Amino acid sequence: MAFLSTAAAARRTLLALLGAGVLSSRWPAAEAAGPDGLDDPVKKDLAMRLVSSAENSSLDWKAQYGYIEDIGDGRGYTAGIIGFCSGTSDLLALVELYTDRVPGNPLAPYLPALRAVDGTDSHEGLDPGFPAAWRTAAKTSAFRRAQRDERDRGYFDPAVARARKDGLGTLGQFIYYDAMVMHGPGGDALSFGGIRDRARAKADTPADGGDQTAYLHAFLDARVRAMRREAAHHDVSRVETAQRVFLAAGNLDLDTPLKWRVYGDSYEIG
Repeated sequence: MAFLSTAAAARRTLLALLGAGVLSSRWPAAEAAGPDGLDDPVKKDLAMRLVSSAENSSLDWKAQYGYIEDIGDGRGYTAGIIGFCSGTSDLLALVELYTDRVPGNPLAPYLPALRAVDGTDSHEGLDPGFPAAWRTAAKTSAFRRAQRDERDRGYFDPAVARARKDGLGTLGQFIYYDAMVMHGPGGDALSFGGIRDRARAKADTPADGGDQTAYLHAFLDARVRAMRREAAHHDVSRVETAQRVFLAAGNLDLDTPLKWRVYGDSYEIG
C-alpha cells in the first residue's frame, strides 16, 4: 500500500528499472547467496504474516489475493496480498504483468482506465465491474503468482538487498520491507528513501560502523515521523507495538515465538 507522494510517472519509471534489473546505487542488487535472512522461505512467510496482520487484520496472507476495497486513504482501490493501489502505479504494473502472461484475462479490459487514474484516487472507468473482475482473476494460479512476483520485484527484493548492504539482519530486513510496502520505494521525505536518509542522519548503519540496534531505532523513529504526517497512517502501532517490541527484545533474527499488537488486536506466532 505504497504512499502516493511522488509523481506517478517517476514511480512507474523506478518500478520499470527495478523490474529490468537496472538498479541504481540506492537499490543495489543482492549479492549471490543461498536463502538466508528474510529470503529464507520460513522467514519470508513470517514476514508476510506480519504484514498481513497490519494490512488485513489477519495472519492468513494467502487469503488476501482476492481482497479489494477503497479504504478512503486517497490511493483509490487497495487490493491483493500487500495492498497494491490503483493510485500508486503498483496495481497497474501488476495488471500489466498479468496481461503479458495471460492475454484476455478478466482485468485486461481495465488497463486503459488504470492508466488514466494512476496517480489519483479516481474510480473512473473501473466501476462497477473492476472489483468483481479482480476477485475472479484471484481464483487463478497465474494471477496469484503475478501478485507474488510483483511483490518481490517492486518491494521485497529491493528492501532485502538494501538492508543487506546496510549490514542489517533479518529483523532489519523486515523493517525495511514493511516500510517500503507502506511508503513506497521513492526518495522523497515520506517514502522509504527519505525515511532511510533521515535515519542515517541520526545513526550510522552497521555497514558504516554503527550499532544495528541503535540504527534500527533511528529508522523506526524516522518512519513514525513520516506516518504521523499522513492521516491514513497516523496509527503507528505496527511500529511501536510490533517492530519496536521485537527490537527492544534484541530479536535481531526475528525468531519465533513472536507476540505483538496492531491497531489494538493481539497476535502470536509460536
